[in-house]
Amino acid sequence: MKVLITGANGLLGQKLSSLLDSTKGIDLITTARSPLAIHLKKGIFQLLDITNKEAVNRVISAVGPDVVINTAAMTQVDHCETEREKCWLSNVTAVEYLVKACERENAKLIHVSTDFIFDGTEGLLREDAKPHPVNYYGESKLAAERIIQESKIDWVILRTVLVYGITTDLSRSNIVLWVKNSLEQGKVINVVNDQWRTPTLAEDLAMGCYLAAAKNATGIFHISGEKMMTPYDIAMETARFFKLDQSLIQATDSKTFKQPAARPLKTGFDITKAKTELGYTPHTFTEGLSILAGQIQKSGFKK
Repeated sequence: MKVLITGANGLLGQKLSSLLDSTKGIDLITTARSPLAIHLKKGIFQLLDITNKEAVNRVISAVGPDVVINTAAMTQVDHCETEREKCWLSNVTAVEYLVKACERENAKLIHVSTDFIFDGTEGLLREDAKPHPVNYYGESKLAAERIIQESKIDWVILRTVLVYGITTDLSRSNIVLWVKNSLEQGKVINVVNDQWRTPTLAEDLAMGCYLAAAKNATGIFHISGEKMMTPYDIAMETARFFKLDQSLIQATDSKTFKQPAARPLKTGFDITKAKTELGYTPHTFTEGLSILAGQIQKSGFKK
């Protein structure tokens, strides 16, 4: 199976590229806007900006993949709110380009989406829950889903929630790393306790992408952790795991934060379908922290 990955330098892109690099039967092509940040044993790398229509057509036509896994996106929620044209280009127009290229090459598209297409009035959410985004990022991701669903290609949409992990070049942060680094520096941090999520280990999301390809799945799947947690819960569990000062963590509610983009209060996913149809088995949050700790120790990450 020939698999092309977009956004290979992102957190998910790196984890997925590494996973497929070590998986038999995969002919791997990684792509990104800048040189690949990780070392792979096999496969080829192509520079690709998916917002460039000609480049998308050229690369996908030259490669002729069986499966394209789109991990590239503009995911900074507040930036999406204030830089709407850039957000739409990255999250919607680029997906249109990928869909058209996949249609010409008869390739399956596996696209990564988000819990932020929902309004936060309920959770745990199943795949048939009604979308109603409360911010522009969510609107853009929902628009991309609809383009894919209305297309003639073979497709899979994998929605996910609050992904955490570390990149090889240590260039990305997330809630777990932010909490750990802040507490290590003795900083008092305010963390919301009125938002609910099912945080997702990046390695688990990568496995979900692989399983969707390997099992020739179709349709929408929710891929996340199983445990419903608030950011405050995440912060406290992170502090306990790394033996850091929990008294530095102050609980607050989302009304105290003034951010350009609204956040849904309660999402989190029911992952029964992914477990049943894909054989998806996520790590617990504690197991995820243990994996992360081993990677941090190996990298010598102190930042």
